[in-house]
Amino acid sequence: MNDYFVYILTSQNNKVMYVGVTNDLQRRIHEHRSHSIPGFTQKYSIDKLVYFESCVDVNSAIAREKQLKGWRREKKNTLVEGANPDWKDLADDWLL
Repeated sequence: MNDYFVYILTSQNNKVMYVGVTNDLQRRIHEHRSHSIPGFTQKYSIDKLVYFESCVDVNSAIAREKQLKGWRREKKNTLVEGANPDWKDLADDWLL
């Protein structure tokens, strides 16, 4: 059984938010931080991991990602603040 992750990134000033899904969270955060994949996160310098949760299968991870993407910003903020009230970068201590 594989683990999948739904995660939320922000810009350093927490103004822009991104919701994604991956099966390797450390690798994916490294890709965001190195700007190795062109797109939204690269364009807006979104690389601060503020929230993540694991799912047991890819279908539930994709469903959860879609659910979070459909939420208004205020609801996403509440989710982040419930788990990470200081909006700390959760990947700061990872060896990437």
